[in-house]
Amino acid sequence: MSLVLIRQKARELRAQTRRNALGTLVAPFIVAFFYAFSIKEFPQVREVLHPLFALALAWSLAGLYFLSRGKRPGAIPEDAGFSTGLEFCKQEMGRHRDYFRRVLLWSFGPIVLALGTLILAFGLVTGAQMFAKAMPIMTLIALWIAAYLALWVRQRRKLWREIDEIGELEREKIP
Repeated sequence: MSLVLIRQKARELRAQTRRNALGTLVAPFIVAFFYAFSIKEFPQVREVLHPLFALALAWSLAGLYFLSRGKRPGAIPEDAGFSTGLEFCKQEMGRHRDYFRRVLLWSFGPIVLALGTLILAFGLVTGAQMFAKAMPIMTLIALWIAAYLALWVRQRRKLWREIDEIGELEREKIP
């Protein structure tokens, strides 16, 4: 791998770090949307919904901190050599690895809790009619969860392959 390819890889990793940082901002907004929607649509069960949605909202806001911790992408110097570029790539991949370890707990978890609370509210209001009326939305939610987890696994495998490639490159470089 040449110095040009290392720099290109570093730019791609920095851009991915920025996209991940923007993605972490989405979870609190989704939870807040479900919170507002449920409180407006299901006023008869507010007492049950408030604590669950408050927990999901606090959890997602805490997730902003825990997912952003240590993720300030640095800039690779333009005059950086091969070893500096490799070191930068290793640091960025370490940040991505840490992100993938924490994203399910701190971003995906609160959204699933908010969705579960929304389904609970719908079930409390509609009773036995819930399954007939909610089947389309429940199917969409299940498909979204499965797709999210499949994408997470695929991205994680790709990251591990890239980490291995950088490790091999570094071992080849060292005499």
